[in-house]
Amino acid sequence: MAIERWRPWDELREAERHMEEMMRYPIMTWRRPLAWWRVPTEEVGWTPGVEMYEKDDKFVVRAELPGMKKEELDISVLGDTLTIKGERKAEAEVKDEDYYRCELCYGKFSRSVALPIAVAAGKVEASYENGILEITLPKAEEAKPKKVEIKVK
Repeated sequence: MAIERWRPWDELREAERHMEEMMRYPIMTWRRPLAWWRVPTEEVGWTPGVEMYEKDDKFVVRAELPGMKKEELDISVLGDTLTIKGERKAEAEVKDEDYYRCELCYGKFSRSVALPIAVAAGKVEASYENGILEITLPKAEEAKPKKVEIKVK
């Protein structure tokens, strides 16, 4: 009996291939087309996409939240974690049997982002334009690099 080396990436690629095949031929796999299949919102859940980058002496976090109002959003910073919470509500009530396709997600969400270093929580600013929430988090003074002068003897 030969010992075979385990190759986890091969197994992952195989699983990915199965998923692609399942999405390509949904009728055979699921017995009905996924485009017409609507799962109740409370079962699906959703989280907005975010990006975070460092710029000078601050961090910038941007989140995709189309169709939401600023009153529906809650932003907080606790320790080294930024949390964005909210709820996207459907504009009109549509019965499940009336849907042909439903790819939009509605309902409550909560998204937390770990911050690499301490920020000045009292100076955090947020703006919302064209469905993009942008949060600016200035670095805390103690977290900023300090220039050390070298003394020559």
